[in-house]
Amino acid sequence: MNIMVCYDGSDVSKDALALAKNHAKAFNGKVLLVRSMQGGIDLPKREFDKAESELKELAEIFFKRHGIHCEPHLLVRGMESGEDLVQFANEHNADEIIIGVRKRSKVGKLIFGSTAQYVILEASCPVVTIK
Repeated sequence: MNIMVCYDGSDVSKDALALAKNHAKAFNGKVLLVRSMQGGIDLPKREFDKAESELKELAEIFFKRHGIHCEPHLLVRGMESGEDLVQFANEHNADEIIIGVRKRSKVGKLIFGSTAQYVILEASCPVVTIK
């Protein structure tokens, strides 16, 4: 089972990672730890390095502490985050996506959009949300 976790470093994404650990143990699954860097190559290199380092460190901890195979993936394709995550899930045959959600006002969603909402509506596999 391929369990994809959408990770952005927030507390809610850390909670999503904890849930993924439980699902991976229960279903003998592999975790795909994914972060989409919206903005593509226009972002400073230090931001990429920091994100990549954090993902690798989390994947190593996941395996060492829990014995669960975890693959880190940093997406830098210049897409909107939701679209990027859904496309990745399709490319890697994700059986489940776990994503954190944050409470936002209607105006905030209208102006900034909602990555989680896009993933929930467009993903071709089950999506589990955590808040």
